[in-house]
Amino acid sequence: KPHFLTTAPPHIGAWTQHFMQAEIPVLAATARVLDELRAIEDDVDANMLTPVIQADPLMTLKLLSRVAGLRRPGTNTETESISTSLVLMGIGPFFRHFGPQRSVEDWLVDHPEAQQGLQSLLNRAERAGQFALGFAVHRGDTDATIIHQAAFLNDFAEMLVWLHAPTLAMKIRDAQAADTTLRSSAIQKAVLGVEIADLRQALMKLWHLPELLVNISDPRHAERANVQCVLLAVRLARHTAHGWDNSAVPDDITDIAKLFNAPPRVALAFLHKIDHPILEATSLTGCAPPPGSSVPD
Repeated sequence: KPHFLTTAPPHIGAWTQHFMQAEIPVLAATARVLDELRAIEDDVDANMLTPVIQADPLMTLKLLSRVAGLRRPGTNTETESISTSLVLMGIGPFFRHFGPQRSVEDWLVDHPEAQQGLQSLLNRAERAGQFALGFAVHRGDTDATIIHQAAFLNDFAEMLVWLHAPTLAMKIRDAQAADTTLRSSAIQKAVLGVEIADLRQALMKLWHLPELLVNISDPRHAERANVQCVLLAVRLARHTAHGWDNSAVPDDITDIAKLFNAPPRVALAFLHKIDHPILEATSLTGCAPPPGSSVPD
């Protein structure tokens, strides 16, 4: 049985230490397909594994942090995509290191509310990733893959809180529901003693995740277009999680239109075009088509 945190660790260092040593389960669909591929390991290549891993933010995180640990200190060439990470690691070593995976569904079997909270985050991550990819492709950005990855992984620290401290995560959710005017960061600080965005950046650095991924995920670089792609995609995914009638959406569309250098009505039509396949594709497992499959022309 997993050991859940019921009280917040005293400071960010204690939080990061906990997560650096903690087991991270993956989606049941991911665990199942990895087991099927493990049985035919000699026939498996990076192209077969990539779509399985990149549909699951938790498995993506595990692979990227593992590969980062294999690099020699001071190495300049940073592996940034799932497929290049797999090539660097090797298929045999991948299956040896990542044995049969514990599933999120088993991990949270006694916490159905936490499963639901995590599922909402997984759906949001999928949509944020697809929005960011759409923005990047539209702008002709050469870092489209990493921009997708940054938006897709944006909520990973919050996912870890749902997995390892479900009662605290529910406390945050309930406080937000009780008073929608409260800032998320203030509630997080009150319940966890840290802001989740700070926890995310600290973990990314400790796991030595690719520098470009860390930088693109940092709101302090908001003047850069690739960072804007991520921030706006994450914002829009959050505000449209339950439909497009949230009062914050018009501001999102205005800012996205500026990024595109297009009128807001054109930007809105483009956003609906990106979003439509996502709504159809996102399943209850959280698995979705690989990046690029629902990007409009």
